[in-house]
Amino acid sequence: MEINGVPLHPLVVHAAVVFTPLAGLVAVAYGVPAWRDRLRWPLVALAAVSVVAVWVAFLSGEDLREERFATATGTFAERLEDHETWAERLRIGASVFAVLAFAAAWFHTRSGAVRAGLTGLTVVGGVATLVLAFLTGDAGAQATWRVDG
Repeated sequence: MEINGVPLHPLVVHAAVVFTPLAGLVAVAYGVPAWRDRLRWPLVALAAVSVVAVWVAFLSGEDLREERFATATGTFAERLEDHETWAERLRIGASVFAVLAFAAAWFHTRSGAVRAGLTGLTVVGGVATLVLAFLTGDAGAQATWRVDG
């Protein structure tokens, strides 16, 4: 799919690059008890936007691969495969993270082990999603912009 002659993937990937790390950072901040009440709904909103952006980027990347790079070979094909592998992991990670963020918000008013456990898992999910977003983006940049080998 294209918009004004530009493939959809490089357009929507910017939303994933912005909102996914932002959601991850808010999740880490959500772990601070004094900030938790204020960050509950921003976390949910950012996690929702992030997971949608990641899924659209993933699906548009698959389309782009089929339309333009189905016959890619050599080093470029290897780098593209590396990017696809990280993108699959990010898609799964962002989805799990979004579920955790929604669950943490849903059970926000609870106290004790449920709230502590969900908060901890949400923070860990946020950090994992940050790492996956970085590795996926780096692999995509290497495939797109690296000219050696």
